[in-house]
Amino acid sequence: MSLPDIAFEQIAFLLILAGALYLFVSERLRVDVTAMLTLMALVVTGVLDGKQALSGFASEPAIIVAAVFVISGGLAATGITERVGHRIGVAAGRSESRAIAVTMPTVAALSSFTHHVMVTAMMLPILIRFAREHGLSASRLLIPMSFAASLGTTLTLVSAPAFLLADNLIERTGAPGLGIFSITPIGLALVLLGVVYMLLARWLLPKRSGEHGDDRYLRLDRYRTELLVVEGSRWSTRPLSELQKALGDRFLLTGWLRDGAPRDDLGPDSSLIAGDVLLVEASADELASLHDDSGLELYAIARFGARTTGDGEAQLVQAVVAPGSEFIGHSIRELDFARRFNAVIVGLWRRDGRYYTTTHARLADARLREGDLLVLWGRPSRFSELAEHHGFLMLVPFAGEAKRRLRAPLALAILAATVLAAATEWLPAPLAFLLGAVAMVVTRCVDVQQAYREIDVRIFVMIAGVIPLGIAMEQTGTAQMLANGLLHVVAGWSPLAVLLVMFAVAGLLTQILSDAATTVLLGPIAVSLAQSLDLPPTPFVVCTALGAVASFLTPIGHHGNLLILGPGQYSFNDFLRIGLPLTVMIALVSTWMARWLWLGGPLLPAWAVA
Repeated sequence: MSLPDIAFEQIAFLLILAGALYLFVSERLRVDVTAMLTLMALVVTGVLDGKQALSGFASEPAIIVAAVFVISGGLAATGITERVGHRIGVAAGRSESRAIAVTMPTVAALSSFTHHVMVTAMMLPILIRFAREHGLSASRLLIPMSFAASLGTTLTLVSAPAFLLADNLIERTGAPGLGIFSITPIGLALVLLGVVYMLLARWLLPKRSGEHGDDRYLRLDRYRTELLVVEGSRWSTRPLSELQKALGDRFLLTGWLRDGAPRDDLGPDSSLIAGDVLLVEASADELASLHDDSGLELYAIARFGARTTGDGEAQLVQAVVAPGSEFIGHSIRELDFARRFNAVIVGLWRRDGRYYTTTHARLADARLREGDLLVLWGRPSRFSELAEHHGFLMLVPFAGEAKRRLRAPLALAILAATVLAAATEWLPAPLAFLLGAVAMVVTRCVDVQQAYREIDVRIFVMIAGVIPLGIAMEQTGTAQMLANGLLHVVAGWSPLAVLLVMFAVAGLLTQILSDAATTVLLGPIAVSLAQSLDLPPTPFVVCTALGAVASFLTPIGHHGNLLILGPGQYSFNDFLRIGLPLTVMIALVSTWMARWLWLGGPLLPAWAVA
């Protein structure tokens, strides 16, 4: 290739890169759309051919990321993540320091094999409720939790797209790739550092109650409903405690009827009998799970469901009793919904939680109030009548998602087998995680529709689109040119100082770009810089990826931080004040350990062994 051709390709690449950076930063377009436009621009200008441009879709990072999303969905669908989150809240005790010490390592461990934003979203309502119940400030707990979720992604190769891209880049240089636990020593050190820092520097954490408090996330935490133990049910003759364990921690028994009479003498060790009616309170997810359990039936459906008519598969919806509704003051029994609307009321939520005057009162005896939320069961063809009735304020799909709790042990076994197969290299990591995702679907830990929904297509497409950007940076010589410029700046510097430079540049760039995009842009420069210094590229690329993943300077640097921004009532300066010292320490620990792992440097400083 002639010099003018190389110059044209470099100019074309830099223009495309500038446009991509502008679109990524300005967010005028979605990141996946920007990635696709960038990919097409590289092909149209001749910088890459079609095969190179499409190589990202078949790349290992893209396959693993898609598989991890499905596996995470399986863990959530079987109730594992929710149950772990609740137990964290229980183990946290009553003190702020203990809550931080328990929450951070556990959240980090969860994030090592699942998506850290999902873990943050799962823990957010749990910590808000924990803070409210113990008189603590939620803002003192949410930042440590969110930072721990991000730090947990440094524990394994598959937990962050940046490390998968770094591994892909290292392998393209001809160097040995990273194993699934190659970065784990660094990750363990960073998680420990984060926990110690948050415990010692708690005075930096703002003390605010939170804008929405507990109400925004938990106000629909419990619905009142009734269950019927079905004849021939797998629950028949089994103790109540087994049912409570299977259904989770947000299942509360308020009454037990046998042969139509209240039984105060029955408890957790008492056996269920077909025909028993259980008066319970359950979360939205639990209510959906109960509806899908073949051994139990929502009592109202069993009693009145045959009266409903209409087309389509029966489903759950929810409606709010409107101000001035004709239903206010009447009991559910008096209204006879099955006859009037061809729908059955199977659940009720009320803001103050006061449903009845007696313990064993039935759902049908509750007198409706303005603002009550009714869970209705019926057929779609008849819902138009409900939606148009002035007695209801709105009619929306039921928000609960059934948990497949009986398959939780199977989901854990699939996760363990997947990690073991990848860690021992019995199977290549992409194939191991792909098989794990397929196993989650085949064993019905998660249904296929939900599995597809779990995959964040934006991230998948973005990764597939930005990988060719890194290839183009290398192929056009742009990476070498930038590395040469940086080499003039760091000439004569020690390898540790150069590693710090790569971490710092990545840490700054990731505040406006994703960790994946940052790694793709700076990774080739790190490789060229390492080659210029006649050193292996692995530590330089890894430190670049670590800078992209573990820099906590702004709330926009990580999606998990954006989730807690409103509930914690945080400001931009809160993240800078807390995150800057931590990021500096993370940079020092990351680069020191990278030098030890891949450049033969000492693990302990000279003063520590003197």
